[in-house]
Amino acid sequence: MGDASSVALVTGAGSGIGRATARLLARRGTKVGVLGRTRLELEEVAREISSEGGQALVLEADVSEEAPMREAVDELVSAFGGLDIVVANAGINGVWAPIDDLKPFEWDQTIAVNLRGTFLTLHTTVPHLKRNGGGAIVVVSSINGTRTFTTPGATAYTATKAAQVAMVQQLALELAKHQIRVNAVCPGEIDTSIAENTSLRHEQETAIAVEWPDGQVPITGGRPGRSEDVAELIRFLVSDEARHITGSPVWVDGGQGLLR
Repeated sequence: MGDASSVALVTGAGSGIGRATARLLARRGTKVGVLGRTRLELEEVAREISSEGGQALVLEADVSEEAPMREAVDELVSAFGGLDIVVANAGINGVWAPIDDLKPFEWDQTIAVNLRGTFLTLHTTVPHLKRNGGGAIVVVSSINGTRTFTTPGATAYTATKAAQVAMVQQLALELAKHQIRVNAVCPGEIDTSIAENTSLRHEQETAIAVEWPDGQVPITGGRPGRSEDVAELIRFLVSDEARHITGSPVWVDGGQGLLR
């Protein structure tokens, strides 16, 4: 996998980790379906991939909606002849607020995108991977809910990220007989635009009173990681080099999760 004969779907491909992953896979010869909600961003990514000699197909869809996801996956398979790799990356931070202030509709929105979206991504793609005789899935989780629980008010987000790892471990066994590997990457602080869809309320009520004078990412002296750092890990996990790795969460956080 990860060569000229393979096809990948990357969700949340318009920016950040998804964008870096789509570009990296395409540079390695994989045909990539770039899926997201913002067509202008996706078209820009597709142009970047094309300018680097790769092939990309723009797929505009909301991962939380079944019909558009099913149509997008069918379009990708029809265009490129199959599907080998799935990177379930789309997600939002959503609203971070005290549990008694977090509105039910705000909880529902985070669950819809992060958890239902992951389910629908796998639900619509796994039949094609089975038909293909195998494949590789990577779910982008987080250190939140897996190593750390100190992000103020992030109960809904943390719940989805923990659930994603549980899904990965469950499905690694379910899909092993179909030669489909399923792993998770758990990034820490990465220099992406996900903070733009974060709404933080009453932080003082939920914040953990710890300050790290040298920053909270030990390996970089406090600087966030890069999207490319996560993309390189994803590229490895979907490659044949990782053929014996399944059901594994891998943290890519520069030691941040251990500090917090």
